[in-house]
Amino acid sequence: MASPKTSNISKMKRLLALIALPLLVVILVVGATHSEAVDEAVPCDPRQLMPCLGSIMHGTPPPPLCCKKLKLQKPCMCGYIKNPQFRKYVKSPNAKKVSKICHVTMPKCKPKTL
Repeated sequence: MASPKTSNISKMKRLLALIALPLLVVILVVGATHSEAVDEAVPCDPRQLMPCLGSIMHGTPPPPLCCKKLKLQKPCMCGYIKNPQFRKYVKSPNAKKVSKICHVTMPKCKPKTL
């Protein structure tokens, strides 16, 4: 039988997960207006990566739509990496796994210039 302390920790983890997911969605939606334009053919829109959210958050295998969207958004990745709202997700270990599974190499980003 789990101790009350273990049970409380488990409840806290579930609550944190329930709070983190909607918060990430809000960040992605709000941040979409602040992403950098890259290429005339590729509109940078982090909402396009929503099919990858479960894989990035939980380490599950990415669905085919995630890989397709990741390939389309690849030119935008440096802008997402430079954005503090997105950096921790784009640079996370799970995001690296997703890009590897999807065969999408992340670009080498130049440092921000003033």
